[in-house]
Amino acid sequence: MKILIADDHRLVIEAVKVKLAELGPDVEFRMALKVEDLRREATDDLDLALIDLTMPGAEGYSHIAELRERLPALPIIVLSGVEDPDVMRAAIDLGALGFIPKAYSPDVMLSAVRLVLAGGVFVPQMMLSGMSHQPAGGARSTSLDQLRGLLTERQIDVLRLLSQGKPNKLIARDLGISEGTVKIHLAAIFRALDVRNRTEAVVAARGLAGL
Repeated sequence: MKILIADDHRLVIEAVKVKLAELGPDVEFRMALKVEDLRREATDDLDLALIDLTMPGAEGYSHIAELRERLPALPIIVLSGVEDPDVMRAAIDLGALGFIPKAYSPDVMLSAVRLVLAGGVFVPQMMLSGMSHQPAGGARSTSLDQLRGLLTERQIDVLRLLSQGKPNKLIARDLGISEGTVKIHLAAIFRALDVRNRTEAVVAARGLAGL
């Protein structure tokens, strides 16, 4: 497994390497201290990239967007000292599969990386808290009882597992259905919640009492 860590602080990179080495004995690391390094080191044989937002040479989120366009299949996690929920959401909307604040513990980081490698999306609790005062994406407020009138029981089951951060593959396995069927159920869930994507659905689902 090849992992790229992009951050302008060598101490951060070394600390992340030590923790992620727990993923297994076959983990190889590459590092980038600035955006120029990131462009050179990001190749299609990578399995994961952890990228800081404020590296030298970065202009806003452009380096995240550029990497997502170049390597659309590469899982990207933003690792940042920024704790603004709007910034977190912007990064995930660009295609990052997770946002790990540097204030989080190494164990949380490791769990987040494992989730993303399994096909899930890691949404930090502070992002959920920052968005809890308003419906995701401007969505209307929907209660669980209302959803039961719009969704089947199997779709409610999919929604429950989605709220736990599980990727489609694990949802399919837990419910004994195909990934294609999960995607069909998710489309119905997005319509019922009036959300645009998986992240907004997770946020909305976690706000439902009794789910």
